[in-house]
Amino acid sequence: MHSFLNRAALKVQGDMHPSGSVAKPWKLCTVKHVEDLKTILSIAPLWSASFLLSTSIGVQASLSVLQALAMDRHLVSHFAIPAGSFSVFTLLSSAMSLILLDRLIYPFCMAHLRTPTLLQRLGIGHCLNCTGMVASALVEARRRAVLKSHGLISIPANAAAPMSALWLVLPLALVGLGEAFHLPGQVGLYYQDFPMALKNTATAAVAAVIGLGFYLSTAVVDLVQRSTNWLPNNINAGRLDNVYWMMSVVTLLNFGYFLICAGLYGNQSKDGIDESVIKEESNK
Repeated sequence: MHSFLNRAALKVQGDMHPSGSVAKPWKLCTVKHVEDLKTILSIAPLWSASFLLSTSIGVQASLSVLQALAMDRHLVSHFAIPAGSFSVFTLLSSAMSLILLDRLIYPFCMAHLRTPTLLQRLGIGHCLNCTGMVASALVEARRRAVLKSHGLISIPANAAAPMSALWLVLPLALVGLGEAFHLPGQVGLYYQDFPMALKNTATAAVAAVIGLGFYLSTAVVDLVQRSTNWLPNNINAGRLDNVYWMMSVVTLLNFGYFLICAGLYGNQSKDGIDESVIKEESNK
């Protein structure tokens, strides 16, 4: 494809006036324009790999509320954590992890080891996100096992199971930790490699990933409800763990897709600007 795009910067007969000015400015591009387009096209696959990452976070945020409603949310006898507040643990984990990474871990790596590249940080974020989905599936499997052992598998979903809802903190924290790697890495990569004229678009690209990913999460939940019996009104009678296992497989496959995109992007970055185009541009 790159060789095809290079044609936009090649002069042919009729492109220039005898005076030296461009006769067809809508047809002839500069090398910079061509290389900027190549950069955007090479980043696009990496950008698309982040959609399912945000989708899995949205699914976990929605389903963790249902889990919390069916678990013991009491910290003390007279205080219970609101079910809708459990997603705060993801945000807290991200905030605390960012502080530790920026102030301790990255400086230590810079001094004694090697600081992870932006692509490596994105990869770590993908791994932790997948691990968080697996942890959510295991917590839900444990919750169902507790219900079965107490003969309470048929109790209403709004009745607290004899299991602390704080078990949900671990998977939520893992996903938050993954975001501490992925989100800044994503912003840094786009802002570093996007053309100068599109630096603001780089920030908007991250916001678009988050928004579209969470929108897709509602579609995933609706699709699961329509096509399976995993998410009935009473989750104790369903298989919420299967939903998390499904998301674990999806995020794992998405991680493989990310690795392919990252490898291709790294190879394209090493290639640099095509010398043939530079030579043609220098003759203009």
